[in-house]
Order: sequence, then structure tokens, then C-alpha cells
Amino acid sequence: MLLDREAVKGIIPHRDPFLLVDGVTELNPGVNAVGFLDVKDDMFWVPGHFPDNPVMPGVLVVEAVAQMGAVVILSKEGMQGKTAYFGGIRKVRFRQKVRPGDRLTLKAQITKVKGPAGLGYGEAYVGDELAATVELTFAIG
Repeated sequence: MLLDREAVKGIIPHRDPFLLVDGVTELNPGVNAVGFLDVKDDMFWVPGHFPDNPVMPGVLVVEAVAQMGAVVILSKEGMQGKTAYFGGIRKVRFRQKVRPGDRLTLKAQITKVKGPAGLGYGEAYVGDELAATVELTFAIG
């Protein structure tokens, strides 16, 4: 593994219970990255979404992809200590349920940067199955 959870905390400002990246296996700063989240039974959303049928909320899957995108952009030279904010979310598609016990593979790439804003694309997988895709707009502050 290239970066573990503690190393990720050195790049993005997210903290528990909202840090949704456990590790990074590939990283090209400012370009793309691959990482993962091990979805656990004790995550804060499990008791309520849904009782006796836990499914990771789609908005949290998108957030996990966005955090991987933040790792990509904030690992770039000169971006240390900054925060990546959502500017927009487009073309989200959910294709697979994500459940406790799954490893959610997160892929993010930066497709355009102009000044303090940019566009990215991300995917989330459970095993080899595509779970979600999303286009993200972000702002750096």
C-alpha cells in the first residue's frame, strides 16, 4: 500500500467518523489515484440505513469518491494544507449496493483545473462490479 489511513490524514483534512478513505494504492499527484474503504459493521450509518438490511448511503459513496479526488488534487505540489470543497455533483449513477464487509475500491481522476476550481471523474467498485460513477466539480480553498 502506498498510503495508509494515517498518511491520508496528512493530505486531506477529513477525520473520523467522516474519513472515508482507508488507504491509497496508486497515486499520481494532480492526475489520478486508486484507493479503498473497508466498509465495516460499526460505521455510523449502519444502524439506521437500513435496520436489518444495511446499505451504504449513496451520498456517502459519492463522498468517498470525492475524498479520493481530494487526495489527488491536494497531493499536488503547492496544495498542501488546503481544502477541496464540492462545487457540484453531476451524472451520478448507482449500480451496485455497498454493504458492511465490502471493500469499496475508489478511483478518481482530475480532468480539468482552472485557477482554484476544477473537474473530476470518479468510480467506486465492489470487487469487479461497478457500484457508482460521478462527475465532480471542486473548489480549492
